[in-house]
Amino acid sequence: MPVCLNSLDSTFEKDFETLLSSKREDSVDVDSSVRDIIGAVIEFGDQALLDYTQKFDRIVLSPDKLRFSQSELKEKAAEVSDKDRRALELAAARIEAYHKKQLPENAFWTDESGVELGWRWSPVAAAGLYVPGGLASYPSSVLMNAIPAKVAGVRRLAITVPTPDNKINPLVLLAAQLSGVDEIYRIGGAQAIAALAYGTKTILPVDKITGPGNAFVAAAKRQVFGKVGIDMIAGPSEILVIADNTSRPDWVALDLLSQAEHDENAQSILITDSDDVVKEVTKQIEINLKNLSRTKIAGKSWNDNGAIIKVPNFDRAVELSNRIAPEHLELCVADPDNLAKKISHAGAIFLGHWTPEAVGDYVTGPNHVLPTARSARFSSGLSVMDFMKRTTLAKVSRDALLKIGPSAVTLADSEGLECHGLSISERMKSNSE
Repeated sequence: MPVCLNSLDSTFEKDFETLLSSKREDSVDVDSSVRDIIGAVIEFGDQALLDYTQKFDRIVLSPDKLRFSQSELKEKAAEVSDKDRRALELAAARIEAYHKKQLPENAFWTDESGVELGWRWSPVAAAGLYVPGGLASYPSSVLMNAIPAKVAGVRRLAITVPTPDNKINPLVLLAAQLSGVDEIYRIGGAQAIAALAYGTKTILPVDKITGPGNAFVAAAKRQVFGKVGIDMIAGPSEILVIADNTSRPDWVALDLLSQAEHDENAQSILITDSDDVVKEVTKQIEINLKNLSRTKIAGKSWNDNGAIIKVPNFDRAVELSNRIAPEHLELCVADPDNLAKKISHAGAIFLGHWTPEAVGDYVTGPNHVLPTARSARFSSGLSVMDFMKRTTLAKVSRDALLKIGPSAVTLADSEGLECHGLSISERMKSNSE
């Protein structure tokens, strides 16, 4: 059964800390295996990819079949129904429009000393996106990863997507095409991350890798970080719903289960000041768990990781929410806008009874790749900025150097860096511009 806590109980603080510190990620130690896989890809390139694909995905490929051909993509796109295509197109358009608002501006100005300063933004040259296969094959994640990259101006965008037993999701391939992806490879696992980071004869290396995956993919991203950039190491999905007595318990129950059905390790938490909400939401969850197609997954997630927290007021709810720093936060209350102003830590906030988190997974526009495991305390969801880098600019005239240079020389001397100081002081002695 889910954990039930009352913030007024004497043991609450201890119990709440236990909830916060609970480890839901798979604890399998895969670092050694992943290190071997990466080493094999570095040494043997395409052949290692072919061997691992045969071993793990049970399909035999040749180097020329690692990449989907244009004819294959066209053929698979034709399998998508008009209804599904229209839904993907709507989602893509909304995600693109939202992320265009994130584009940063260059700046250049002259300060009071006459020094010209500024910055310039530019995209990474190439990015690689990992797309899970099998049960967790989500075309929406393709849109959420690829579209910000293209909006940022990334010139080359490659996707790796495993096709176990040669099972291909046409929606994933269509989503990639709608997003402007340049290359799609039918490989997965740690070997795909290694190929994107180090390159092979067939797959050129990239500068940044994004996208979710299993424990092997997460470990591979950790190990290649530094050779390339990565977005984040995402843990199991999570949702926190703060609800008052104006909420619909049947809706709240579905919202909690919408995350529970993702993964047995997912977490759904309800905070409320109402005994009636606790009773009715619990009842509705039990009813739904009898009928859901993913009942086994959702039921285990809710029973093993779920929590219901009763609070005396919503100031206390806000305090607890900020300590949880949830990936998704729903405010199913009468005045969500004012309550949201008090929230400091959350990956994404969904305001009001008519804004279920699930709509944000697909069509509202903001990115659904969000920080998990309390990392919203210090990080943000995926955005255009993840595919851009800032270069600073400085231009100093002789007059400006005479004003600020002496302080720089003093600091260089204090650090014992003689040539640093000389490179400035010698210029200050010159009469030439």
